[in-house]
Formats: sequence, C-alpha cells, structure tokens
Amino acid sequence: MSDEIKNCPQCESENTYFDGNLWICPECFHEWNPDEMGGAADSSSSQDVPNYLDSNGVKLESGDTVATIKDLKVGKDTIKSGTKVKNIRLLDEPVDGHDISCKVPGYGSMYLKCSVVKKLK
Repeated sequence: MSDEIKNCPQCESENTYFDGNLWICPECFHEWNPDEMGGAADSSSSQDVPNYLDSNGVKLESGDTVATIKDLKVGKDTIKSGTKVKNIRLLDEPVDGHDISCKVPGYGSMYLKCSVVKKLK
C-alpha cells in the first residue's frame, strides 16, 4: 500500500485519510480500497459496474446472506454485531452512501453499507 494521499473517487476531495485497510473521505463519507479498485478509479468502465465488497473484501451479490460486523445504532435501538440478514438487494444508486437494501429481523426494511457486513456462506 502506497503512503501517498489519494483523492476521493466519489467527490474528488483531497481531504482523505487511510484507516486500517480503507481510505476514507470525511466530506462525503465514501470508503474505498485502491488496491481492490485496480487503480482504475478514473476509468469509465469501472464506474459502469459497481463493485460491492464486504468488510473482508469478498464480492457481494443480490440475494446473499450477510451478518453485521459491529453494533449499529438505529434511532434508540441497536442492531447487535453478528445479526444475520438474508436476501440482501444491492442498489444501483447508493442512498446516502448505503449500498444494500434489506429487511433486518426485528427492525424492518433499511439500508446498510457494505463496509459493516460480512458475507455468510
């Protein structure tokens, strides 16, 4: 991994930082791994087909079953780490940075980010 600062591929901000294995943009909250993007963040062909990866870098597909990797605040409630979510639907257009539409048992329909789930077999 190069230590050079990367511009955000979503909003082109220069105010990005590296945290563990992801680059994070504090302006638009976009998270990405440039190694997994293959350096093709600027090519239009990679923009046409979004690449949905879970927190471990495993490719996600609609219909997959995932589990949350950390506690998630939802209003006054909390979705506990390890909550299993079946039959996810990947969004063509993210909603407020959320890539997944799903029904979480006990909480109903909501959006999640790929970065807070891991794919289950």
